[in-house]
Amino acid sequence: MAVVPYKDQNDNKKQQVATMFNNIAGKYDFLNHFLSAGIDILWRKKAVSLLQSEKPKLLLDIATGTADFAIEALRLNPDKIIGVDISEGMLAVGREKLAKRGLASKIELKYGDSENLPFPDNTFDAITVAFGVRNFENLPKGLSEMNRVLKPGGTAVVLEFSKPRSFPMKQLYQFYFKNILPVVGKIVSKDNAAYTYLPESVQAFPDGQEFISIFEEVGFKSTKWHSLTFGISAIYTGKK
Repeated sequence: MAVVPYKDQNDNKKQQVATMFNNIAGKYDFLNHFLSAGIDILWRKKAVSLLQSEKPKLLLDIATGTADFAIEALRLNPDKIIGVDISEGMLAVGREKLAKRGLASKIELKYGDSENLPFPDNTFDAITVAFGVRNFENLPKGLSEMNRVLKPGGTAVVLEFSKPRSFPMKQLYQFYFKNILPVVGKIVSKDNAAYTYLPESVQAFPDGQEFISIFEEVGFKSTKWHSLTFGISAIYTGKK
């Protein structure tokens, strides 16, 4: 059974995830940086740096949210970045951010379903996803769509939470995720479920080699993964 934010509702995971992000959109950036002590910014920088040598000109950022990863990816000097997300609330915050920074001509944000991407085959030089694949309703289908719209020779970079497995980080992480993060998230975001869903979805996510196996099953080659910050998150890469 899929992990969902609102267990008392009958909507599918995709609909519930969209509702959840619409509810917390206004507080999302603050909570992201606060609850991770800013480490998420360093993780994004590391993920983007893995594409430096490839010099992608057209880049797709899936589950773009408020466009933090897309903005970071401008360091690659692409001609264009397109960000897609199923939450109109998050996209609205992202568009406002881009307008304030004068970046709307370089980054275009569009409503889009990661499992039914509105793009032709072999469109993008590179694809990025930060903390988004965990929310896919059908993970293999979403990854297959990424492979479909990626050009041959292009690279996909996935940044996602994982589960530390070594003492004492494993115990500290579990305590923080189960006891601290949901309470702070609830108080600030006013959404009772969003930051309970986060640790539950991380726990259920097939991280590490298990993710790599699914990545390869849908067609990605030359796959690699890098563990970050004692296993709290990981970066996965694959080529088409």
